[in-house]
Order: sequence, then C-alpha cells, then structure tokens
Amino acid sequence: MNLKQLEAFVKVVETGSFSKAAKELYLTQPTVSAHISALEKELKVRLFIRNTKEVTMSEAGQDLYKYARQMFELECQIAEHFNIRGRDSANHCITIAASTIPAQYLLPDVLMVFKRRYPEEQFKLVETDSSEVVSQIVDGMADVGFTGTVLEKKYCRYIPFYKDKLVIITPNTDRYQTLRKEGGGGISWLEEEHVILREEGSGTRKEAQKQLRRAGIEMGALDVIASIENQETIKRSVRQGMGVSILSQLAAEEEVREGHILAFPIPGADAGRDINFVYNKNTPLTANVERFIKVIKEIYG
Repeated sequence: MNLKQLEAFVKVVETGSFSKAAKELYLTQPTVSAHISALEKELKVRLFIRNTKEVTMSEAGQDLYKYARQMFELECQIAEHFNIRGRDSANHCITIAASTIPAQYLLPDVLMVFKRRYPEEQFKLVETDSSEVVSQIVDGMADVGFTGTVLEKKYCRYIPFYKDKLVIITPNTDRYQTLRKEGGGGISWLEEEHVILREEGSGTRKEAQKQLRRAGIEMGALDVIASIENQETIKRSVRQGMGVSILSQLAAEEEVREGHILAFPIPGADAGRDINFVYNKNTPLTANVERFIKVIKEIYG
C-alpha cells in the first residue's frame, strides 16, 4: 500500500468516477483502476460497488476512506506548519455535509463569497439529513457540517450561527384565509387536517414535534398522511390541496410572498431553532476549513 494508491482511491470517492479521478490526477483510467485493484488485493476486500451508472463505496471502502482522509489531512497540516506546498495544499477539497435547510437556503451565499475570496479552493457539498450529517463528522467523512439538530455525539462541537423559525403552511384558499382572520392565533384546527411531514431523521421534523408539544399538540394526534424528504415536493403538494405541513420559514418565504401558500406561526414558539455548523473537535482544522468557517461568521455573525 502506498500514498499514490490511496490518493487514487480518495479521488474516485470524491468524484464518483474512475475517469474523473484519472483526469484530476493526470493519470490514465487504467492506472487508477490498477491502483484500486492493488489496494483491494492487498486488503482482501472490495472497495467499490460498480454498475453502469455509478460507483459507490462498499462498507470496507467507507472504513478505508476515513483513514485515508485523516492521513491526507495530516499531510496538509505538516505542509502548512512548515510553510510548504503539500500534495494537495493548492486545491484541497473541503467536504461539507449539510441538512436540507442550510444546504439550500444558507450555504449558497457562503459558498459564493468563499469562492470569490479564495478562487483556488474546491469544495464538495453533500446534502443529507441531520443525523447523517453528524455521523459523517464523527466518522471523518466530512470536514464541517451544518445541521438544525444537536445530537449528543462525543467529539462534536456545535456553533450556532442562524435562527430559523418553523411555520405551518396551507393552501391559499378562502377557507384558510378565513381561518387566519378568525382563528385568534390558535392552531387546534391542525388536528383536523391531513398533515405532510418531513422524513424521519430530519431536523425540521424533530423541531416541529417539540414546538407543537409546547403549543399543546402531540404529533400522535395528527393525521399524518405522508412523510416526504424533498421539501419542494411538500410545498407543491400543499399548493395542490393534498394537506398542510410544517416547514422552515426560510423554505416557505418565496411561495408565501408570491401568494401560492399561507403561513401560520406556531403559538409559543421561541426566537427559532439554531442552525449550527459542527466539526470534530478531536480533528485539527486545516487552514482551508478555518477560512471557510471565518466566512460563515462574517456573513451570519
């Protein structure tokens, strides 16, 4: 096993393609394939599951990726300490894991400013649910994460940088317009509605459960007809009258502004849930990641 083989392995993981990895490493595709085959032979495992459309890591590949990333991060730290250009110091790829709300509504501004300020930097954004974000940070699969839920995992440090409110969204029909005018701020009517929720594991769903409980409504009392991962699908379903939902105010504000849906506040809600960036406090941050975090603080601090 050598660093060239591990470098080829990491590039295939990060690009999702043998051909793209070869291009970035200035190697031929057969050379990259040979490096991977040599690793698989030496470790006596299968690192990738290949089909005609994509390349995904096996369970053994995921384990190796954790160790390989740590090795290359350490190499970058050595290069930075001695003020030399390491293997990948010029274009280290920052891997970001983010839940839906920060990925879609907060990070685009951060990434734009960061790329303008540091044009040589590269980043990879993985959008997933909050629990998986934390898992990727713990396992060393991501440099920094963004989540609306704090999960008690050792080694994780959470830093809040944005307040996000939840709202109940409904179709913009006469019935709900009247309800908003005459409802007096209460939401007991929610128990009579068909409700569409985000998927299990999402920070939005967990926060909705907490805020509804404070408002006197248990999740078990709701007629939940669907759990949907994609919030654009949820908003479209609400517009078409399939049911009502509870989403981030950030996610709903454009449709509310354009009059496609209505938004109701949740009584007793506080200033909003924290959106946090999270990192593994036992893994020293590279200069690239520290610069990225600095940009976040400048924009939302």
